[in-house]
Amino acid sequence: MRIAIDAMGGDNAPLANIQASIEASKQVTGLDIVLTGREQEIKQCFSELNVPYQNFTIIHAPQIIEPHEMPADAFRKKKNSSIAAGIRLLKKREVEAFVSAGNTGAVVAFSILNLGRLKGVLRPALASFFPVESGCTLALDVGATSDTKSMNLFQFAIMGSIYVEKIVGIQRPTIALLSIGEERTKGKDITYEAFALLERSPLNFMGNIEGNDILYGKANVVVMEGFVGNAMLKFGESVVHILGDAIKNAVRGNLRYKIGGILLRPAIKGLFNKMSYEEYGGAALLGVDGIVIVSHGRSKVKAIKNAILAAYKNAHEKINEIISLNLQKSKQEDTHE
Repeated sequence: MRIAIDAMGGDNAPLANIQASIEASKQVTGLDIVLTGREQEIKQCFSELNVPYQNFTIIHAPQIIEPHEMPADAFRKKKNSSIAAGIRLLKKREVEAFVSAGNTGAVVAFSILNLGRLKGVLRPALASFFPVESGCTLALDVGATSDTKSMNLFQFAIMGSIYVEKIVGIQRPTIALLSIGEERTKGKDITYEAFALLERSPLNFMGNIEGNDILYGKANVVVMEGFVGNAMLKFGESVVHILGDAIKNAVRGNLRYKIGGILLRPAIKGLFNKMSYEEYGGAALLGVDGIVIVSHGRSKVKAIKNAILAAYKNAHEKINEIISLNLQKSKQEDTHE
C-alpha cells in the first residue's frame, strides 16, 4: 500500500514528518511512503536522521501553503504545493491515502475540488476523535462544511457510524445529535429535521445530547454543524494546554507541591496522554473520493505516525466504498417510502 505524506505541512515539518514516515514504514509491513515537498530539504532530513532516502519516493513540490493563507487563494495560486501534489497522486490512484498537517482549509479545498465527493454524499465532514471517560467519541463535522443542512447531519451520522464500526470495532455504535437540550423540541430547524430523519433510520440513534455529555462518552458518535464542531475542537485543545501550564506553574512555586507533583507524575502523564490529539493522529475527511487524514498543525512525530497508521487502516478497511454503498442504500429506502 502506498500512502502520500505532505512533508512540508505543520509547525515541525519537514523533520518530524520524515521521522514519522520512517517509523510508520517500519511498523507496517508492505507500506510504501511517498513524500511530497521540497526535495533537497527532504533529503537533508534523511541525512540528519542517518537513514537512506532511497527507500522512499520523493515528489518534488516547491511551493508551501502557509497556515494563514486563504484556501481559495492557495487553490488558485499554488498548484505546485506539497498539498496539491499529494492530492493529485490520490486522484490518479497512484497512492491509496494522503496525510497532511498543513493548512486544513487548503487540504479540504483541494480534496473537494480535485477529488470530488463520493457518490451519494452531499457534503463532506471532518471526523475527529475526542477522549472520553472510557475510550473515545467521534465528533463530526468539525470544520469541513459551514452551510450545514439537516440532510447533511443525517449523512454525517451514517458516515460516522461506519467509521467507528470499522476503525474502532464497535458494533452498532450509538449516535447522538448535539443540541442545547435533550428534548427533541430543543435546538433549531435543522436540528428538529435531522432528529426526525435519524429517528426513523436504522441507525442506533439515541436522541439529543448537550455539550457537557460528550466527554462523559454518552454516545459513540456525536453529529453537529461544522461551525460548532470546529469551535468546540479548538476550545477542547486549548483546555488541555491551559491545564498543563496551570499544573506546571502551581508545582513550580511550592516545594511541597513539587514533591506531590513528582509522586503524581505518572498518573498526570497518563491522563494528558489520553487527552492528547497525538493519540488519534488526525481527523478523517469523510465523504470525498479518496482517503484524506488532516493532522493538527502542531503535530509532532507521534501524531504524524498515528495519522499515517489511521490512513492505512482506512484504506485497508475500504471505508469509502462502504460509505458510498450505505448512502445509496439509504437513498433507495427513502425513495421506496
